[in-house]
Amino acid sequence: MGLTIGVDIGGTKIAAGVVDEEGNILDTHKVPTPPTPEGIVDAICAAVSEAGKGHTIEAVGIGAAGYVDDKRATVLFAPNIDWRHEPLKDKVEQRVGLPVVVENDANAAAWGEYRFGAGQGHEDVICITLGTGLGGGIIIGNKLRRGRFGVAAEFGHIRVVPDGLLCGCGSQGCWEQYASGRALVRYAKQRANATPERAQVLLGLGDGTPEGIEGRHVSQAARAGDPVAVDSFRELARWAGAGLADLASLFDPSAFIVGGGVSDEGDLVLDPIRKSFRRWLIGGQWRPHAQVLAAQLGNKAGLVGAADLARQG
Repeated sequence: MGLTIGVDIGGTKIAAGVVDEEGNILDTHKVPTPPTPEGIVDAICAAVSEAGKGHTIEAVGIGAAGYVDDKRATVLFAPNIDWRHEPLKDKVEQRVGLPVVVENDANAAAWGEYRFGAGQGHEDVICITLGTGLGGGIIIGNKLRRGRFGVAAEFGHIRVVPDGLLCGCGSQGCWEQYASGRALVRYAKQRANATPERAQVLLGLGDGTPEGIEGRHVSQAARAGDPVAVDSFRELARWAGAGLADLASLFDPSAFIVGGGVSDEGDLVLDPIRKSFRRWLIGGQWRPHAQVLAAQLGNKAGLVGAADLARQG
């Protein structure tokens, strides 16, 4: 199969890109994300039509944040869009006249990294995305493993603290409440409030109060050596690495790939994640260690992965 289109549905924009068999993006078209579910379907179709102009397109892959059924056709539940058993594949196919595959966005990003990014050369890879929340994907034996009902790899909602922090999913103590961009900001606010004298750089980047701290401030301050910002990254990394050690006990991959916005800070976060992973890996002194790698494709991973999954059929 030749060219396919991948679609990435973001909170503010929807991006469609024409992708070749080597994972290269040849053309893109972006549209604002509408506020209604019906408007989002319209926007997806418009973006696909515009991106595909001048190209012979074989299929379309859509990465959606939510639970996608085993047939890769219906969005069973989307936390940020009012989609409940939304027949997205059928709706888009009818409009664009091309075969459509719908996939969870984290699965799509994991596949993109496996095929064209940091996962190349590995047969067994576990991906996690440290963004606002925590997502993931499982590739074992060169295949994306989705589970019987299509909703595997929701790693962010593994409960790591019984009766812990309330999660947006309604449960308590989910992993993403302790290892995510949202958690990083919470750590920074708590520490800045407790010891403001150690957070002078961090506080100076916002409005001077702990409440005004944003994720970008924590990153900037950590790069400048602010003690509270650095400690906040280390706390996030401690939880992330411990979680990877648990996943190693389940899947025994040759590599973990860490993506998402938090991972953009490189070794500032990856080195302490690796240290925590080694610390909590059961039998670690006697067994081989999986590599912990930085994702390579950045925010293109989901689009490229969705397009390639559409190519796979």
